[in-house]
Amino acid sequence: MSTDKPKSTLGGSRAGPLPAATAWRAVARCVVDSARMLATGVVHWPRGNVGRRLRFADGTTGEVYRETVVAVPPVEPCLLVVCFRLRRVRGRGHLLFRWESWLNTPLFVGFPGFVSKLWLAADERGRYRGVYEWDGADLADHYARSLWRVLALVSEPESIDFRVVPRLRRDEVLADPGVLEGHADPLVPDWWCPVGTS
Repeated sequence: MSTDKPKSTLGGSRAGPLPAATAWRAVARCVVDSARMLATGVVHWPRGNVGRRLRFADGTTGEVYRETVVAVPPVEPCLLVVCFRLRRVRGRGHLLFRWESWLNTPLFVGFPGFVSKLWLAADERGRYRGVYEWDGADLADHYARSLWRVLALVSEPESIDFRVVPRLRRDEVLADPGVLEGHADPLVPDWWCPVGTS
């Protein structure tokens, strides 16, 4: 495996969602695999990152309210960041969404390559983010483009976006955001690009 620093991010709004039939088949397979994983106890919810606040290059922040992990170390780690803004959710609706979001776990843990997810509460612009570690950039891209179809049911369509950064571990990026140098446009404050934590 090459250790060269990747030159660019993959995916995102330019890629768009997968065709509906392809995406929904992938989601259905994921739900079946998720049920097996949850039943066998390979999915965990550590508390070490809960309460941590992540800062992003666009000046917004998001607080981690949950973490989901499977006990499988990645072979080809990559960072995946997903963003969306819920339709018609304001005030206490955000708290209800965070409680309800437990039910969304089967929609991602069974996708091939899932390693871990930090669930971030809505930022100052009402956007939610998931900050993932995935095993394989192509698998992360496939997941995000499938998830797009699910998010489109409850989100403002223009708010859905994602970025994949190959060959970087999530915790490596959070510990030293400088490793992302060359991935973000210095002239554009990028919503997906972590710049620090507190």
